[in-house]
Amino acid sequence: MKNILLITALSCTTLLAKSQTQDSTKAGKLTVSGYAEIYYGFDFNRPTNNNRPGFIYSHNRHNEVNLNLGFIKANYDNGSIRANMAVMAGTYANANLAAEPGVLKNILEANAGVKLSKTASLWLDAGIFASHIGFESAISKDCWTLTRSILAENTPYYESGVKLGYTTTDGKLTLTGLYLNGWQRINRQDANSKPAGGLQVYYKPTDKITLNYSNYLGTEGADSVLVRRFYNNFYGVFQLSSAFGLTAGFDYGMQQQAKGSNQYNHIISPVAIARYQLATQWAVACRVEYYHDKNGVIIATGTPNGFKTTGYSINLDYAPVSNALLRLEGKVYDSKDAIFTRLGNAVNTNPAITASIAVSF
Repeated sequence: MKNILLITALSCTTLLAKSQTQDSTKAGKLTVSGYAEIYYGFDFNRPTNNNRPGFIYSHNRHNEVNLNLGFIKANYDNGSIRANMAVMAGTYANANLAAEPGVLKNILEANAGVKLSKTASLWLDAGIFASHIGFESAISKDCWTLTRSILAENTPYYESGVKLGYTTTDGKLTLTGLYLNGWQRINRQDANSKPAGGLQVYYKPTDKITLNYSNYLGTEGADSVLVRRFYNNFYGVFQLSSAFGLTAGFDYGMQQQAKGSNQYNHIISPVAIARYQLATQWAVACRVEYYHDKNGVIIATGTPNGFKTTGYSINLDYAPVSNALLRLEGKVYDSKDAIFTRLGNAVNTNPAITASIAVSF
């Protein structure tokens, strides 16, 4: 990571030196924003450790009021250079960044970028930034559903590295290439010397249609036993009327069974979410999803059929003011194998309800 940032910094310095002085020193806009989401979740399987199933990272505590995600963010942009810094706390950070060392667990964003062209929207950014995979983020208020889909919980929420992005003059198409430290890693995995990367194609032909394809290519494990991972993410967001919208996503991943092997294990996950605006302040959303990971590439169960789980949810949203959102969601998981535990017994289902209040400024 240090080498990446050093090379990027030197490149940015050279490019800025070639720019006119007024471009690199002109006054920019500094904005400070914040967000806090408090939630209460109840898992009807009543886990004794008060943790939801291990594949859940957001809103993952049972029978308690807690902070899912709270952050303070500073953003600077003068049209030629830009930077973001956000520090966070909450049960999301505790669960999803558990593998990161020290204070890195509290970094939501930390990146800087330079515009490489005076006439085109071509940016080089480096640091820690939101993932290029998927239509959901850790910030619940920006998502149609209160809790995240299984595929969102089990793909990167964040990434670290360098990315080069280009947006067409009409703003309809954005192309991004990324050089990364790994699959949701700030620090590179120990004994793994191989880089990772990905591509993103984001297309918005109209204000009612969004289409996206993202991929990731990297390795998992130490160099002596590493296996290749290739992951693909497709989604579309369609605003079919002023009140009704539909999001459809499909993920397909594959990973080598062993180093040098021609055999691969596979992940398949479709999801569909429908949202209806009932009134100015009220909305409802329904979701159906499926996640297939028979061989435990991402979610290991130790059961004969692996992780083959369908999820259903419905949530009701109320926005009393523009920067506050109250939500209530019911969700149930239904698995082929008995991978959940209820009162000490293995069961196939996991029902839960979650309520939250989110405020931003």
